[in-house]
Amino acid sequence: MKQRTLAREVSIQGNALHTGEAVTLTIKPAPVDHGIVFKRVDLSGAPELRPRVDQVTDLVRATTIQVGHAKIHTVEHVLSALHGCGVDNVIIEMNASEPPILDGSAKPFVDLLMQGEPLEQDKDREYFVLEEAVSVQKGNSSIIALPHDGLKITCTSADDRGIHTQHLTLTIDPDVFMTQVAAARTFTIYEDIEELLKLGKIKGGSLDCAVVIRGDKILSKEGLRFKDEFVRHKILDIIGDIVLLGMPLKAHIIATRPGHAINAELTKALAAKLEEKKKGPKKKPRPAMVMPSETSLDIRRILDTLPHRYPFLMIDRVMEFIGDDALVAIKNVSINEPYFQGHFPNNPVMPGVLQLEAMAQAAGILMLRRGSSEGKTSLFMSADKVKFRKPVRPGDQLIVNAKLTKTRGAKLATAEVTCTVEGTVVSSGELMFAILDTSELD
Repeated sequence: MKQRTLAREVSIQGNALHTGEAVTLTIKPAPVDHGIVFKRVDLSGAPELRPRVDQVTDLVRATTIQVGHAKIHTVEHVLSALHGCGVDNVIIEMNASEPPILDGSAKPFVDLLMQGEPLEQDKDREYFVLEEAVSVQKGNSSIIALPHDGLKITCTSADDRGIHTQHLTLTIDPDVFMTQVAAARTFTIYEDIEELLKLGKIKGGSLDCAVVIRGDKILSKEGLRFKDEFVRHKILDIIGDIVLLGMPLKAHIIATRPGHAINAELTKALAAKLEEKKKGPKKKPRPAMVMPSETSLDIRRILDTLPHRYPFLMIDRVMEFIGDDALVAIKNVSINEPYFQGHFPNNPVMPGVLQLEAMAQAAGILMLRRGSSEGKTSLFMSADKVKFRKPVRPGDQLIVNAKLTKTRGAKLATAEVTCTVEGTVVSSGELMFAILDTSELD
């Protein structure tokens, strides 16, 4: 896909949400590889700001960037519109510190960009293609980014009372953004308004530019534009905030109760991955092999040995190797495990299939211990005599006892595995698995 700019400059006027200032915003064409640049034409020297996550200074109900004395507040709607419409190279001139809020959505900016006629340029767009999972968590909010060929967002929006919980998954492209995301407006809880005013926020706020939730009622000049408008606006904000990465992203983002603060944390984590990628591959580590002198494994050595990663690594520590064919391992079951969101709300229980996976990983460590585990993985082949006796809940420590009972060369093995919590057997089974080179999986 080619980079894009505008065929002509376009302008829009209005009042800012938080400062209440009148502002004129003008978007001008820019050459290839120029990127998105804000320009404060009201300040001496007309300072320029390239929106990047390391410039973020305020995340209370908006995203603010600052370079030197120059600030731009509430950049997310403009950036979301640019990304959603596939526009890469522009200069955004403003005569105040904050873009106009207009109707509280990105749609007026989308309409403005369409007036400017997006224009293909003669150079390909570069993407940051995520190659491994990245996750962040703040309180009861979490975001995970997973490898994906495109930009896909799965979002759950919820308030503390659980009245307006909404869930949506969208694969983002210009058509989807313009028809299903851009028009979703910013919203707030009625009880939060007084506190925001005390913080010097929303001086330009009104029901013309936001939706207010009061109890189970919706206060808005025109009613909701979508029945799930709140989660759509959360997706709009995520798109705008990840533009601060500085490069279009290909990933699947899974967000639960997102906000600007945690969006910025995700973007910082992605920026760190991007920087690692620019530096080139790391020095190849020594072959991962459990040495005969090792009587236990901490999490770093488990990561050396097993190919599994979050959220599917089910062994936290090997407490003891018993001879060559047995071990005792632990899995600490935390309420932060992602599967507890759906298994089950208000009654969290560790799925039996994941207990089985913990058994298989423990047995796999035993088999991989016989040689280098570099480039190898253990594949589950069959399970027999599997029993689940008691539920495993958050806060439990799963003790996994594994013993190899039969091996065939260095490729096949059978193991008996038992899981206990506080001395009580909760699950058990006989497992067969194979050790393969990862090249054999292609």
